[in-house]
Amino acid sequence: MILETGTLLNNRYRIVSVLGQGGMGAVYRAVDERLGSPVALKENLNLAEEFARQFKREAITLASLRHPSLPRVADYFAFPKQGQYLVMDYIEGEDLRQRIERADHLPDREVVLIGEAVCDALTYLHTRIPPVIHRDIKPGNIKITPNQKVFLVDFGLVKLDYGNQATTTGARAMTPGYSPPEQYGTARTDARTDIYSLAATLYAALTGSIPEDSITRATRNVPLTPIPSMVPHCSKHLAVVIEKGLELNPVDRYQTASEFREALLNSLEMTSSFLSPPRVSAPPPDAVDNVVIEEDFEEELFTPEPIFAKPVEPQPVVEPILEPAYNSQYRNKSRVLLISSAIVSLLVLGSFFIPWRNLPSFIRNNPPPAVAIPSETVVAGQEPKEPTAAIAEVVVNPTPAQVAAATLDELEFTASPSTETSELVEETIAPETVEAVNTPEATEAIILPTSGTPLPAIGGSTHIAFASERTGNPQIWTMGSDGNNQKQITGMSGGACQPSWSPDGTKIAFISPCNGKREIYPGARIYITDSDGKNTDPLPIPLNRAGDFAPTWSPDGNMLAFVSLRADGRPHLFLFSFSDTSFQQITDAAYGDISPAWSSSGLQLAFVRQFPNPQIWITDLTGKQQFQYSPSGPVYNAFPEWGQDGSILFYSQTSPDPIVYYLVGLSYEDRGKSKEFRIPPLSADDIGPIIDITISPDGQWFLYESWPDGTNHDVFMMSIDGTDRRRMTADKDRDFHPAWKPSVNTPS
Repeated sequence: MILETGTLLNNRYRIVSVLGQGGMGAVYRAVDERLGSPVALKENLNLAEEFARQFKREAITLASLRHPSLPRVADYFAFPKQGQYLVMDYIEGEDLRQRIERADHLPDREVVLIGEAVCDALTYLHTRIPPVIHRDIKPGNIKITPNQKVFLVDFGLVKLDYGNQATTTGARAMTPGYSPPEQYGTARTDARTDIYSLAATLYAALTGSIPEDSITRATRNVPLTPIPSMVPHCSKHLAVVIEKGLELNPVDRYQTASEFREALLNSLEMTSSFLSPPRVSAPPPDAVDNVVIEEDFEEELFTPEPIFAKPVEPQPVVEPILEPAYNSQYRNKSRVLLISSAIVSLLVLGSFFIPWRNLPSFIRNNPPPAVAIPSETVVAGQEPKEPTAAIAEVVVNPTPAQVAAATLDELEFTASPSTETSELVEETIAPETVEAVNTPEATEAIILPTSGTPLPAIGGSTHIAFASERTGNPQIWTMGSDGNNQKQITGMSGGACQPSWSPDGTKIAFISPCNGKREIYPGARIYITDSDGKNTDPLPIPLNRAGDFAPTWSPDGNMLAFVSLRADGRPHLFLFSFSDTSFQQITDAAYGDISPAWSSSGLQLAFVRQFPNPQIWITDLTGKQQFQYSPSGPVYNAFPEWGQDGSILFYSQTSPDPIVYYLVGLSYEDRGKSKEFRIPPLSADDIGPIIDITISPDGQWFLYESWPDGTNHDVFMMSIDGTDRRRMTADKDRDFHPAWKPSVNTPS
């Protein structure tokens, strides 16, 4: 039954119109009344087990994807005995089928540009772990927006490719003319299946005709009609490329989407033009907002996909929906505003007049005392008494933490590791090679004099650990809590990052290899070193090449929580016990869990669940008691951190577009409610992105990573109410993953 206009679903989504209707349900245009934004709401009324499982798989798969040519999922919910609903981006524009009908056939250049965009999305999908196979590429599932972007939509037939292992069961569908022969029977489908379907789509776009069906060609020896016979003036090179993608034997097609993309671009000698990416022509105004989703469901021939393995156990009916990350990748093209000196002056002056009345009483405590940051000085002292193992120690004098905040509209979340080394401020002593002890391959150690003067304690701590790319690949560094005495303490050949202090401040856990700031670290291993970088050893658990990362010490020092890919290739939370060197998995969600953070009691862990927009969740140490902490909605939440007494959980939050993270807090008693508060308040001046927060031992300061100028990622410090902000590092290469050294005698 079609939902009527004005119907309110899940107390949030108001139906505006029907975009399309088929045998299993409809697709609606709706409005998210909480945020006032348009969304597409996909419905499944066929609750037979296989169809319901396939619809849910589509939600889970889309939740984990982050690519500019793929739609994003905002929510998922189900009503028992009624239907399932998937809320995603509303993609404005026309689909390729409509464009072909309107134009008869497309010019060569337009065909290549559409193919290039879809190939780029397929490369992203096919290189996921496990690979994601779309299996339903056709003109109706490619959309072109008014701003000339191409989207690949409708993942209703998606499959996760586990190689020789079976995927979960689901519907296998064929669209005549667009599906390869292996999709009709019980043969294995893989990335080359999508390449055939895309080639068939481009064939239809270039000629205006659907190619002969693959099963007819295979069983009746019907030849494919050559493209030049229908479009004599098309590029012969382009025709050859598309026809190769339509080979019946998968071995004879392009083997990867990136190979297909390169061939398409080369066919029109367009590779060099992508220094400034060309755009597909926009649909005419009368084609926008009149988009109809394909209604030819009867064209798709459904047969059950054979079962080779035990299916994944279904999850509860109603679920919050996340997407790591990041993969990750939280990447957006950054657009940086040029800040004039007048604006900077206004920001500095305005900081004295920021109203803080909006902050709740439990965070509006007396402001922390101002701490004077000393000016740049030359470090002097004595050398260490004994050589370090696999350590490159460099002491530099940082710029004092006195930098005005700047405005940023958009940002680039992931920065590539730098291959340059930073220049030392002071004269260096000649490098000496140090023998590695219980560590991977050692690097040369640069030893400089260090200061014997006691460091001032800010935030109840004397030291801060962080990762930096200033000497090439990332390594662990430490500095005083005033930003001075910065020195490198690791020299791992594969890089090192994600430092985490032991509660007594004598040890640091970290991961290696590390090639930069990431959400997931395949192949990484956890190491523990002394606070000065000596005596480095791997965490004593069985080596697994999949990857262990994100270590964080329990408050009592008896356990280490971490994330691992060792179970099934997805990120899950694990606990390691130092008393008996045992470890156990405590989460096993299908969509992945990352970023564990201990509560002050040591009885709970906050973490990010990637389904479908990343949300903050809580678990006990057995994994049996799990619940969503942050309210659902089309926002991304990341980097949870508990307040000192456990009454507030802080985390970074952003809208999907543009991705600019800000800091919010939510009290434990208001968990699940839309009562988050901003720090600084929304009325205050913009200070730039805030990610990877960590709270000082006295509970009065945040450390975090930011890049207010849009490019230079550094470590910053901010008071708990957001009124005092200081820059701790200022190197031209990326500094990230800051961590406070605990204080044994933390002030009450």
